[in-house]
Amino acid sequence: MATWHTTRQTDAMTETRTTHTETTAYDVVVIGAGPVGENVADRTRAAGLSTAVVESELVGGECSYWACMPSKALLRPVLARADARRLPGLSASVQGPLDTAAVLARRDSFTSGWKDDGQVQWLEGTGADLYRGRGRLSGPRTVTVTGPDGRESVLTARHAVAVCTGSRAQLPDLPGLDEVRPWTSREATSAHSAPGRLVVVGGGVVATEMACAWQALGSQVTVLVRGDGLLGRMEPFAGELVAEALTEAGADLRTGTSVKAVSRENGTVVVLTDTGDRIEADEILFATGRAPRTDDLGLETIGLEPGSWLDVDDSLRVTGHDWLYAVGDVNHRALLTHQGKYQARIAGAAIVTRAAGEPVRTERWGAHTATADHAAVPQVVFTDPEAASVGLTLAEAEQAGHRVRAVDVDLSSVAGASLYGDGYRGRARMVVDLEDEIVRGVTLVGPGVAELIHAATVAVAGRVPVGRLWHAVPSYPTISEVWLRLLEAYRDA
Repeated sequence: MATWHTTRQTDAMTETRTTHTETTAYDVVVIGAGPVGENVADRTRAAGLSTAVVESELVGGECSYWACMPSKALLRPVLARADARRLPGLSASVQGPLDTAAVLARRDSFTSGWKDDGQVQWLEGTGADLYRGRGRLSGPRTVTVTGPDGRESVLTARHAVAVCTGSRAQLPDLPGLDEVRPWTSREATSAHSAPGRLVVVGGGVVATEMACAWQALGSQVTVLVRGDGLLGRMEPFAGELVAEALTEAGADLRTGTSVKAVSRENGTVVVLTDTGDRIEADEILFATGRAPRTDDLGLETIGLEPGSWLDVDDSLRVTGHDWLYAVGDVNHRALLTHQGKYQARIAGAAIVTRAAGEPVRTERWGAHTATADHAAVPQVVFTDPEAASVGLTLAEAEQAGHRVRAVDVDLSSVAGASLYGDGYRGRARMVVDLEDEIVRGVTLVGPGVAELIHAATVAVAGRVPVGRLWHAVPSYPTISEVWLRLLEAYRDA
């Protein structure tokens, strides 16, 4: 029997030995042990289904080691200092630079030094079997795992295979890029020192967060954005306020600019732009999109295209394959850890229900339907100021054919915001469906708004009528009183 996986279940499985491989049957096989795969396995094991989990890197996945946790650990001191600087009596004490070494050491603690012992212990506690190695589909309901020692194990699934392999950074096709050794999100969140000069290419979440973090940690940051602004998937004012703050912090922000060529000369990165500029830096970060981790997954063995995003229904089952699920980034519905974990809960429930021979609930907002992927996706950008949104923007709502009206409020007019810090700048927008009188979307930009967005998420996901929201009384004096101001603006419009 293989010795390189962590635990073995003895019930509900069969095993066949050959000279080179072993075959083991499970109820469910999960490929990928990030937060999404962990949650699928947790749900199926809780229901008594035997489950194998395959992981080629670290248990805990991208979020734990190279994305959410390390990036927010880098940003938290940045935002705390910014908040402190807005308060008389405290601001004079925090004018100096951040202790970069201390910030990086705290970041390292949140990644457990890029060791996954704790995550493995948690997964073992669910009763799932962990197989370390590269898992590939080798036919319907079949996954072949090649372990670190080259030994192969074949896993078959009675009920479901769940692909939870996530996504990876997508680099542009530029000559000589490999020789430049560019940063992606992984290098940007795990670097052990601040580069003197950093070029950030992109205008989305990773680009803005990492520009904010490394500028505050001592780098001179230049941001190159191909479009006309930052955070293009949010309301326009979100990108405008973040861009304004980045510029004030000392970053050089250039919009309408594309990278034409890159090279590394005597250790220095040289960037040539389509506007004719030459920029020199110590490192360059490309935050220009994501690609699915499906290129070496064996999709061709079941008639699917290697390297493609996987199309799914609302129970996260892959189109045309009643046993195959694609959960998290890999289905391209909402590339966010919390949304992937939500999908995992939905998919796990659907797998368990189908395994029991019971009908799944396909109605919107049902137990087996990932409706929030379409109507209520929350997101926070942890820059200074923070930007948070849920649901549809005004443009998206109009494009979807809804008859809507947007109302805006200056957040600085709310008493709680004024108390939060002097010179508070922020803005809120609520998009209301005029036919159903429900909230379709909310966007908040300003210091401290990250903790406000869940109230908006409840309103959007719950389809709470505007008339009922009048009875949800915000505590005074908090920034949440912006809800009252938004309702008043809607009433008076």
